[in-house]
Amino acid sequence: MWLALDTSCLTLSLALVRPGGDVVEHVLVPPPTKQSEVLPQLIGEVLARNGLGLRDVTGLVTGLGPGSFTGLRIGIACLKGLSYALKVPLVGVSSLKALALDGPTDIELWCASVVKKNELYLGRYRRVGETAFALEPETSLPLDAFAAALARTPDARMVGPALVDYRQALLERGVAPAQLAEGPLVPSAVALARLASWPTTYDAQAVFALEPHYLRGSGAEENPKFPPLPGVESKARLLPTSVKEP
Repeated sequence: MWLALDTSCLTLSLALVRPGGDVVEHVLVPPPTKQSEVLPQLIGEVLARNGLGLRDVTGLVTGLGPGSFTGLRIGIACLKGLSYALKVPLVGVSSLKALALDGPTDIELWCASVVKKNELYLGRYRRVGETAFALEPETSLPLDAFAAALARTPDARMVGPALVDYRQALLERGVAPAQLAEGPLVPSAVALARLASWPTTYDAQAVFALEPHYLRGSGAEENPKFPPLPGVESKARLLPTSVKEP
């Protein structure tokens, strides 16, 4: 049994999926419930409801973001702990790519989540059948630049958590209503499981090396009141270039 989890936005998505792809259960936990308050108890509850235990889990998949720094750390740390304890593989998939897999087919999809006020993460994808292809590396853009670029791409459709907070702001900046889809609004753990490439064996080094898609520094790293220590890279956990499709 595979267990998939995404905590890249305020709504937690958790799914139990059989290796053949059949969904056993999919749970969404929206705000105001805090993800730190429901994990890992929720995992045990979902397994128990289906007559399963942790020893029935043969693989784990996590959303890598980009998205909430805190949410990603909570979810990935939880699954890393389970992977190490159970000695089962853990793999990561872009949360924006998971959004694309639940979007309409054969059209350019702008999968967007929130960085901070007036800044959005962007993954441009095209879904073809049961997979999604990146059109360019994932990145982040200020709201005004995002809106201007989307308006210049009239055939594209925007999906993702950023629609919840920024739909009206995008309309005010010239984006056509038809470009703002009704959903998906949340990266689905089911989509993560469908996209995952599963290793055949447990690899502890691969598990501990797994990191979220940090496309930019955190607020703490960029706070001028707290400069980095001498000789210490201020963005040591940040990948040196934009993350490409996994």
